[in-house]
Amino acid sequence: MSNPPSSFTFRVDHAQAGGRLDALVASEVDYCSRSFAATLIRQGCISVDGVSRKPGYAVKAGEVVCGTIAPAETTSFLPENIRLHILYEDPDLIVVNKAPGMVVHPAPGHRSGTLVNALMHHCPDLAGISGSLRPGIVHRLDKDTSGALVVAKNSRAMHHLAAQFKSRAVRKQYLALVYGIPGNHTGSIDEPIGRHPVDRKKMSVTTHTPRSALTFWRVIETFTKACLLELDIRTGRTHQIRVHCKTMGHPVIGDPVYGNRGDKKRLASILPELDQAAGVPDRQMLHAWRLSFSHPVTDERMTMEAPLPSDMRVLVDQFRQASS
Repeated sequence: MSNPPSSFTFRVDHAQAGGRLDALVASEVDYCSRSFAATLIRQGCISVDGVSRKPGYAVKAGEVVCGTIAPAETTSFLPENIRLHILYEDPDLIVVNKAPGMVVHPAPGHRSGTLVNALMHHCPDLAGISGSLRPGIVHRLDKDTSGALVVAKNSRAMHHLAAQFKSRAVRKQYLALVYGIPGNHTGSIDEPIGRHPVDRKKMSVTTHTPRSALTFWRVIETFTKACLLELDIRTGRTHQIRVHCKTMGHPVIGDPVYGNRGDKKRLASILPELDQAAGVPDRQMLHAWRLSFSHPVTDERMTMEAPLPSDMRVLVDQFRQASS
């Protein structure tokens, strides 16, 4: 079975009494995540003894839970024959090296040219996994962040991988070119992140809605007034690395949101011979370098590494030349 059943009925036993409705449905229905169950409950697709309840409803022994799962919504976007850099693929999952500038999934303003459009062409059976319009996507990278990204090919794999991300069993390591050189060779940043109190499109460590965020970093290579960092994030907050790098006083080179005013002039002073055609970054120099997770079927621990994209590789070479 690759998808949840279209309908289900089960009776709550004594051992299950007192548990949350959404968690119980997720445990009883094949390949149905707790978040998907909560969505179905809110939509009125699941009832308890014929009565609609909330996702957090505490079930009682003897109650009968019934539900229906409608076919996945018809997607309004089409498969597109877009070249993918595939790092690994088997019947259950695919790992790609996402190119910089590629949006992960369709959204207003980006209905085509996305990773999902490309994946739907490469994997025709991908559409409709777990009733999602973002088939197989269990995590994401910013449009202008490149690197390794794992995608589920069926509901079983999606449920398993999503649980790994939620429990922080997935290890995510990045490479970033940043301004300046830290005083230490290694360190960590433990600063909560949330929406910026004024600019709602940005994230900040100064926020009214803080969520814990932990980033470990290590200097890989130093240059003149810049360095290459390896960053290991133990949480997955929006823009976490970019915000934490700015917080530690070493913003990611090319970051249009969290960079400092005058950064382009600063870069030109560091690299006076900068190749204007190929070397000036028009995105943050951030790359998801290594991704480690357990295979959803075999439970084998897998580690994927994505080579640096050409624009970041060119800039690293230019820093090396300027620092020699």
